[in-house]
Amino acid sequence: MTPDLLSSLSLSTPELILAIGALALLMVGAYSRTDSTATVNGLAVAILALAGFWVVSSSGQGTAYGSAFVQDSFARFMKVLALIGSAVTLVMSMRFARQEHFDKFEYPVLILLCTLGMLLMISANGMIGLYLGLELQSLAIYVLAAINRDSVRSTEAGLKYFVLGALSSGMLLYGISLIYGYTGNTGFQEIATALGSGERQLGLVFGLVFVLAGLAFKISAVPFHMWTPDVYEGAPTPITAFLAAAPKMAAMALIVRVTMGAFKPIASDWQQIIVFISIASMALGAFAAIGQTNIKRLMAYSSIGHMGYALVGLAANSQAGVRGVAIYMLIYLVMTLGTFAFILAMRRKEGNVEQINDLAGLASTNPIMATILTILMFSLAGIPPLAGFWGKWYVFLAAINANLYALAIIGVLASVVGAYYYLRIIKLMWFDEPVGGFV
Repeated sequence: MTPDLLSSLSLSTPELILAIGALALLMVGAYSRTDSTATVNGLAVAILALAGFWVVSSSGQGTAYGSAFVQDSFARFMKVLALIGSAVTLVMSMRFARQEHFDKFEYPVLILLCTLGMLLMISANGMIGLYLGLELQSLAIYVLAAINRDSVRSTEAGLKYFVLGALSSGMLLYGISLIYGYTGNTGFQEIATALGSGERQLGLVFGLVFVLAGLAFKISAVPFHMWTPDVYEGAPTPITAFLAAAPKMAAMALIVRVTMGAFKPIASDWQQIIVFISIASMALGAFAAIGQTNIKRLMAYSSIGHMGYALVGLAANSQAGVRGVAIYMLIYLVMTLGTFAFILAMRRKEGNVEQINDLAGLASTNPIMATILTILMFSLAGIPPLAGFWGKWYVFLAAINANLYALAIIGVLASVVGAYYYLRIIKLMWFDEPVGGFV
């Protein structure tokens, strides 16, 4: 082996662990004579933990595979978040999967393959790597959304996500082809050099718009959010938790990588796009969630709003803004996984908890759970001094330092409106009468 190949393999060890682990578990599940679901599930969590340990303990930085792959501190941080999101989802979905009869060995294998795609997205240093990672992640998610074949809603969710996801992939590819046509390169650094040395051309701006549109679909940003409420509601709840958490880490990291890397020389162009998407996402997330009665649809609109807040930091076009985005995504991951963990833990005599009214009177039947869920709701609303407040503080501060005062003010107003539907859940839990018992 050449030194370059050894160095590349060393930098991409977490990805290799996931790839080899997923293939090995697929063989175990396929050729085992007994039900191996529990074994495969446990081994999948162990593989994710091993990959996470390797990411945290390794200090190597640089590029690999001909500069198509990059490893730096930002990549390591976002990879840890993606791995945590995947591992926690697997752990908290075991009981639900048994109850809903989709505890198949393919489920953890698909989670591993999806996570592999996420890690490749986070370390992508060129348009080709970006697309390969994105498609690996997306194809696994399409199957995951429809994994409960006994449920018409789950099948419908998977089909909707597949059709709209294919459309977004086409837009992304068209944007990549335009950028390659005008710059002659697919690497982020080479694109940045070409943009910095030459005159800005209209075709490049169109390419930028199409690429950002394809990536905005993956984080459910307005106006590419249409799939989110229906898919979140129709997919099995653990898959909804996964969709709301881990893939968002990778997609947001990729947007940061593309804008702050490849398109840094034309920041004035993409900054306007990001500001518009951010404002639209915050506004829609705040107002559309008010009338929701289904918890998963409410969390879908909540997710749209939170991606808008995270984009406020990116719109600042500064290192402080990027740090704000990273901190916000960490806090968002914890809050989202915590909320879904409690939704999965609660089961009524009539079935799973899905309607907001199902939480009525929870404080009288399970005060500890109601208290922790209240803290999570306050944090999602951004009430100080909880973590959600500090996440918004960092991104709004970055926007103010970049003289984006209007964006910061709109963000604060959207937070005030958005707090209403979180407080409504708290009011139901503490002040309404129980409508049924929990098991």
